Amino acid sequence: MKKIHELHRTDKPREKLAARGPSALKNEELMSVLLGSGVRGKDVRKLSREIVALMEEGFDALELERLLRIHGLGVAKASQILAAIELSRRFLLRSHERIDSAEAVYRILRPYAGRKQEHFFCLTLDGASRLIESRTVFIGTLNQSMVHPREIFADAIADRAAGIVLAHNHPSGTLAPSEADRRITERLREAGRLLGIELLDHLILSTEGYYSFSEEGML
Repeated sequence: MKKIHELHRTDKPREKLAARGPSALKNEELMSVLLGSGVRGKDVRKLSREIVALMEEGFDALELERLLRIHGLGVAKASQILAAIELSRRFLLRSHERIDSAEAVYRILRPYAGRKQEHFFCLTLDGASRLIESRTVFIGTLNQSMVHPREIFADAIADRAAGIVLAHNHPSGTLAPSEADRRITERLREAGRLLGIELLDHLILSTEGYYSFSEEGML
């Protein structure tokens, strides 16, 4: 396969995008545009093919650690890829999707369900239960000192949210809430009452499904 500099001008990814739009490009060509250049000993096209192949193996589980397994790919370019994915996901979520069930929340956050570390999320909703924003609050073992009401409700207040939905994944795969999960949920529900921002649900996520505090009568 030809290297980028060996291609006819109209076949180069950037020129092709300018002439025909991004939808005309193959996945590896889009990745080449995103990366901009290759690395020592590896042309951008070869690097792009390897990255796309990794994404096809398991896009939902794509993390920095997995990307860095690609020979020659450093933290800077790997971070570019993850930032582009996250930015796209956030703007797609901001389509005023209505969050009217735990299933709707799981549909949005399912890409994170299989992560090896716990991710704690907060979704802010308007008065019509439309999604305002979805944020990762922190990554790490869940405990009360980490999940402070101040951190949770600061963004909700800034968003002028009427309600929030919380969620976190269990890397073990179990969906049963721990005692810490129950304590944190109750603490945040009480904080929400004081602030006038209702805690609508708290979900535990895994690749097998979800546990909803609301559906189980725990809220």
